[in-house]
Amino acid sequence: MKKIIRFLSLLIIVLASAGVAGCQGQENSWQAIKSRGTLVIGVDDSFVPMDFRQKNGKLVGFDVDLAKAVCKEIGLKPDFQTIDWSMKETELRNGTINVIWNGYTKTKARAKKVAFSKPYLENDQILVTRKNEGINNYRQMRGEILGVQTGSSGADDLDNYPKVLKKRVKSTVLYDTYNNAFIDLKAGRINGLLIDGVYANYYLAHIKYQKEFKKEKLPYPSEKFSVGINKKDKTLKNKINQALDHLEKTGELEKIREKWFN
Repeated sequence: MKKIIRFLSLLIIVLASAGVAGCQGQENSWQAIKSRGTLVIGVDDSFVPMDFRQKNGKLVGFDVDLAKAVCKEIGLKPDFQTIDWSMKETELRNGTINVIWNGYTKTKARAKKVAFSKPYLENDQILVTRKNEGINNYRQMRGEILGVQTGSSGADDLDNYPKVLKKRVKSTVLYDTYNNAFIDLKAGRINGLLIDGVYANYYLAHIKYQKEFKKEKLPYPSEKFSVGINKKDKTLKNKINQALDHLEKTGELEKIREKWFN
């Protein structure tokens, strides 16, 4: 009986120690970020109007402004790092970045690997085609070539809802950036482009040849943009959510929305 009691006592001590170590591990991540004074933010710097570079190389965009505002609230300086978008979750898991903050859609598949902040913006997937193609709706993409960005939520929708486009098109072409995809679309190398609505709306409104294209909202579920955070970084997640709540209450978040989306 004494041996059993001693064993149980030792087991309780071990479990308690493991719990403390786990809590310290979660807290140490925030403490390390706080001590460094910077939040390393992974971005795709060609994704207008969320994160993109002006002609002088300066990084601007909706997410840039929002990240700066949140960092100010939590006492950090933003450190924007351009990453390979197809490797974003790997970069986060390896600790080379602290967050993914770039029009990042919350999905069930991603939620298995990444923790998400509260959503701050809505988005839809749309199809962009050239007017002279005579493609009036997505059903007429049968036998055509479709462009999509590697690792995008559009690519996820393509696989998750194959009846919409995947089973209709002849083939798909994967692109690292939407910029390259639009070049091919204009040149006729692809017939349609599956793309985030926020990108397409901004891009088409700021190019000279916008009248050459038309767009159609696709029957995929609406999306919500959130900040991607390592699952162990619970303190950081709470800090970001509190900052987003405060920016919403003060009207600062709405000002940033109006600046970029009118």
